[in-house]
Amino acid sequence: MKQEVDEIVSWLQTQVEKTGVNGLMVGISGGIDSAVVAALIKRACPDHSLGVIMPINTSDATMQDAKAVTDATGIDYMTIDLTEVHASMYQMIKTQLENKHVYEEQNTQLAQANLRARLRMSTLYTIATNYNYLVVGTDNAAEWYTGYFTKYGDGGVDILPIVEFTKGEVRKMAAYLDIPSSVRTKQPSADLWEGQSDEQEMGISYATIDAYLKGKAIPKEDQEKIEAMHKRSAHKREALPHFSRKN
Repeated sequence: MKQEVDEIVSWLQTQVEKTGVNGLMVGISGGIDSAVVAALIKRACPDHSLGVIMPINTSDATMQDAKAVTDATGIDYMTIDLTEVHASMYQMIKTQLENKHVYEEQNTQLAQANLRARLRMSTLYTIATNYNYLVVGTDNAAEWYTGYFTKYGDGGVDILPIVEFTKGEVRKMAAYLDIPSSVRTKQPSADLWEGQSDEQEMGISYATIDAYLKGKAIPKEDQEKIEAMHKRSAHKREALPHFSRKN
């Protein structure tokens, strides 16, 4: 694990040097993936790394976990509460849709969740511009393969240091990096709505996805579900379709 962490840290430092930026930053959610990335970028850029906590109707427990990450890693951080911004923006959009008699109530939860992720992305990039930092992503291999991230939301980043590591491998890395146990053992959640759980939303466990990615045998039903998610989310991982002139 020490070798892998050292290699990631070296890679991060190379990205900073190659792009000519001043440092690295990450959104800290209180979850294990962002905690690991926070620890990694702090190691890569001890004096030029930043964590940003962006609550949107976020529970006190999750806020405590996010603060525990900053305490454990020693990373500089700021907190920007987006609760009112999110509510105001969604209500404004909803009102206009209702005025046109096209508002679809059944899409509310997903639309609000994606707006959360995209507001956080916009916040990170606004801060990144001020500092001349790269925005570092937190997607792991399971999330990337299944497309379990918001396009132009948490998927809107500059670099991805842990995208080839399974959720289980990220947990081992978190233990090596001394991430607080409360963060390492909590139920994975993207904090998209109250009580939201990644595995419940996906309908499959990270352990099963990890096993599939490692080539292990899993139930056929789970295999089909994973492959369907991968196919359906291909557009999130590929370059944008564009018209090509013939001359």
